[in-house]
Amino acid sequence: MESRRTPLHDFHLAHGAKMVPFAGWDMPVQYADGIRAEHLATRASTGLFDVSHMAQVWLTGPGAGAMLERLTPTDTGAIAEGRVRYSLFLNDAGGVLDDLMIARHNDILQLVVNAGRADHDIGLLRASLDSSVTMDVRSDLALLALQGPASPQVLARLGGDLDGFTFMQIRNMTLAGTECVVTRSGYTGEDGFEISMPASHAPDLASAIAADADVTLAGLGARDTLRLEAGLPLWGHELDESITPIAAGLRFALSKRRREAGDFPGAATIMAEWNNGTARILTGLLPQGGRPVRDGAELALDGKTVGAVTSGGFAPTLDAPAALGFVDAGLAAPGTNLMAVVRGRETPVVTAALPLVPHRYVRN
Repeated sequence: MESRRTPLHDFHLAHGAKMVPFAGWDMPVQYADGIRAEHLATRASTGLFDVSHMAQVWLTGPGAGAMLERLTPTDTGAIAEGRVRYSLFLNDAGGVLDDLMIARHNDILQLVVNAGRADHDIGLLRASLDSSVTMDVRSDLALLALQGPASPQVLARLGGDLDGFTFMQIRNMTLAGTECVVTRSGYTGEDGFEISMPASHAPDLASAIAADADVTLAGLGARDTLRLEAGLPLWGHELDESITPIAAGLRFALSKRRREAGDFPGAATIMAEWNNGTARILTGLLPQGGRPVRDGAELALDGKTVGAVTSGGFAPTLDAPAALGFVDAGLAAPGTNLMAVVRGRETPVVTAALPLVPHRYVRN
């Protein structure tokens, strides 16, 4: 089946992107300067990413919040107008079906879900609809991520209103003449913004942003190394249907009212782990000796398997290899020496606290 294209496909080709298939889409993995340069530019200044492959879904109607509460551990009533929450679709065993963002904007619950799980998530939502909820999959919209410490200045030069606008908020903005909906959020650990706009306006707005001297175009490769350093989970790696939010270090995604009521999918399992701990937990890993370890490598101590690597590669900010993985809870304290085993070959690794590179969100 032919890969789908975002509204910025021609823009990427014109700027020398290397295109690869990803989650059914033809996406830029990098531009001419390469992943390392794009990564470091985002940490030092600003990177611009096309994330239009992610699905934007709007829910309206009096039953929209209750519908989402049947699928997630989020207290949707506590999401004030203009606010955004990170959430999880859960199964009855407490595993994660996907992670998502939920925003309340103009009395609409606006969701952003992962490209690789979009068909699953949209099907899950459709199966939960009733007459009190209307669902609109906004395939007419594009989504850009502007990330890095200079991103507020870039946005302001485009006409963005940042007064009182902090992490996990959402508002309308007119950027370079285009009406947009902007959240202060992202997937890099940096301060930044995700910008939704009509698909037909995306090439012009991307061009206006890219013309700013502080902006470097960045692809999926840098997005992955940035989120690895930031300790942010990726479904199919740090999240899946057998991994609970507690094991993945996502206690913050469980709203207080929902925890107390125990009325979300998988609550019995998840709350038992909340109170008593879980067998394995997600931790950072620093391979020693300069050789990266990859997803699937076994973690061992004294010849006994004690965990597994879920993501790994080179971390440009650290100028060294880095990884994420699940480790037996008693061995997860930072500074524990383990071995990563790949096809019988051992690489020493040391556990490390997450995030590996500090987050720089603007919270006030």
